[in-house]
Amino acid sequence: MLRIFKKILTTGVVTEKIKAPKDAELEQLGIELKTHIDKKFSGSIAIRQVDAGSCNGCELEIHALNNPFYDIERFGIHFVASPRHADVLLVTGPVSRHMQTALLRTYEATPNPKWVVAAGDCAACGGEFGVSYASCGVVSNVIPVDLTIPGCPPTPLALMKGLLGLISAKT
Repeated sequence: MLRIFKKILTTGVVTEKIKAPKDAELEQLGIELKTHIDKKFSGSIAIRQVDAGSCNGCELEIHALNNPFYDIERFGIHFVASPRHADVLLVTGPVSRHMQTALLRTYEATPNPKWVVAAGDCAACGGEFGVSYASCGVVSNVIPVDLTIPGCPPTPLALMKGLLGLISAKT
């Protein structure tokens, strides 16, 4: 144990210093999002993300919105655990038959006014799955959809642009 401790002390710090991310398009988009959110929602908007049967590719990109590079919370957008606190339902994947009832209950539990966003090709157009014995197909077959964001999976920037388009169109 002392040998390992001595090696740590003699080696020193071996990690690189983190560089502050700078992306002009991201900053401009974020400022525009923040402006619309401040006007319509008094400073913040809550999103409830629902995986209705996806492969988790879209979820990885959605989770990237909260990483230090995108840090979407600084623009007033945050994710909530309960649909009762949400303004927007962000649904991914084709709706599996097992998730149909859960998605309907989540939609009904979300207070009005509510918006539904179908994120990814599977949620928007069925992707490879379509309608089958195990799948209801697109999200709009189960609940009304206000916006679709294409992509397999959509990038975090595409998700932000989609949210901006939804907020600016509905305000």
